[in-house]
Amino acid sequence: MNIRELEEKDLNDLLTLYKYLHESDTEISQEKAHSVWSEVKQNNNLFYFGGFYENLLVSSCCMAVIPNLTRGGMPYALIENVVTHLNYRNKGYGSSVLRYTLAKAWSMGCYKVMLLSGRKDPAVHRFYEQVGFNRNDKTAFVIKCPDK
Repeated sequence: MNIRELEEKDLNDLLTLYKYLHESDTEISQEKAHSVWSEVKQNNNLFYFGGFYENLLVSSCCMAVIPNLTRGGMPYALIENVVTHLNYRNKGYGSSVLRYTLAKAWSMGCYKVMLLSGRKDPAVHRFYEQVGFNRNDKTAFVIKCPDK
């Protein structure tokens, strides 16, 4: 498996992979996707990583590194949109991408990495715990825009 930071040439494959993340998600237009991608690439604290089996993108996540005025100025990171292609789950691809992402966070001086999951499946929770995440350290609160 090859893991690397995703490039613009990977954008369509990433959008295809995202269909396994939220099946009922509103599809993004190509124009909007390229606009968002351009914005991401201009920010040195935003990353999209992908794991490839041969030439197929099979797993991905994104990470935001957030500058911080506490903890001696050490940043922290947030991982989102963790997804693995349905046919490649339970084979170590997702955990490999997460470990790669964590290594990047640690190399950037992050003192912690947070990840939220909306999934209720205990197997998904065990997956994150096997990578090293602890669901008992913090309590997450989420609020969504009432118009969305």
